[in-house]
Amino acid sequence: MDPLDNQKPWRVILAATIGNALEWYDFIVYGFLAGTISSLFFPPNDPSMSLLLSTLSVGVAFVMRPLGGLVIGLYADRVGRKKALTLVIWMMFVSTALIAVAPTYATAGVAATVIVAIGRLLQGFSTGGEFGSATAFLIEYAPSNRRIFYGSWQMFAQASGALASTIMGAILFGLFSQSQIELGAWRIAFMVGLLIGPVGYYIRRRLHEPSGSAVGASAVERVTLWGTITGYPREIVVGLAVSAAVNVMSYVIITHLPLFVHLSLGLPQAVAFNTLLVAVTVRMMLIPVFGLLADRIDGITILRVALGTLTISVYPAYAWLIASPGYLSLTVVELWFAVLIAAAYAPAPTFLADLFPTYARATGLSIVYNVAATIFGGFSLFFVTLIGELTASKFAPAHYAVLFFMAALASLQLIPRPATTSSVASASAA
Repeated sequence: MDPLDNQKPWRVILAATIGNALEWYDFIVYGFLAGTISSLFFPPNDPSMSLLLSTLSVGVAFVMRPLGGLVIGLYADRVGRKKALTLVIWMMFVSTALIAVAPTYATAGVAATVIVAIGRLLQGFSTGGEFGSATAFLIEYAPSNRRIFYGSWQMFAQASGALASTIMGAILFGLFSQSQIELGAWRIAFMVGLLIGPVGYYIRRRLHEPSGSAVGASAVERVTLWGTITGYPREIVVGLAVSAAVNVMSYVIITHLPLFVHLSLGLPQAVAFNTLLVAVTVRMMLIPVFGLLADRIDGITILRVALGTLTISVYPAYAWLIASPGYLSLTVVELWFAVLIAAAYAPAPTFLADLFPTYARATGLSIVYNVAATIFGGFSLFFVTLIGELTASKFAPAHYAVLFFMAALASLQLIPRPATTSSVASASAA
């Protein structure tokens, strides 16, 4: 960190993570309200088609993530992290505003559908550009002995956004009837998201470009998408494998598990929902703790241990749930996974960032994280369902998760073992 830079650490962390928290809040809130949105913004004459179009709009946002990541990642490497983050927070604000104030289909007809669709496309595009730019910004600002700790706050922000959206869902469906939600109470969730936009913009505008970035004429001449892909193929493979494992943790082990115990094991939704709230909170609080620990020990060691323990834990955990579905088994399994996932999440952003040189860091991060998030995270429910249909097994989520955990572990062998995570880039480039 530049000694002349008097920016407070908390301001740097908040500036870099507030967008990540907002994107996860918006994504999950939209998912909670997909049924309501389908009835309000899509043709009402065919309820099944309306719901299909609504859920498709969730997927469209995922498809836009790689494109947004590539465009904004290159922008961040060429003109600076701060400018990219300022652009992204405004794009998030506009996309949320489009959905929050959109007229319904009954009022505006197909124009309402178009407005919501544009909002979702823009939301996915901006989300794609957030992770790479913000992670590069964080670790380039961090002191050399706190790089993993700073990077871990990106994953803390994801968890906090998920928690905030879950709380908002509980408040909405607890205070209002379904008819009240459809009459306009649903807009409250997006209005809350709108409050974050101007605050995030204000905070990001007051920061300086990290002194550790490589923005300048030489960076403009060197960084290209094709150059990053062809120049670092091994790093791309490793980054995709680790990013896929991280996203599978989020979408299968965290998000899908409550749905699994409700649909496959018959537990009440309330039990699954309450357990998820506790587990998400525990995971969120442990992420920076493991970040500090990884800075003391070694980020790759923490990542290996977490992935290895998850690999050997998944089948016994699901076997217990299937044999004895109940509040106790679900709570223990959720909390066990919360600890292990926090341990994996903490070093992951800095590990991924250090795979690439500084001048192409945001681009490289955006490629590996967003492609993995779109294909293996966004379509995880489809793949898990397909595996369940083909195998007729309740262990389908475990089959899917273990595949990616093992692939991530194997990919780590492609990187020569450095003394610390921060030396991955130099070691792998040798």
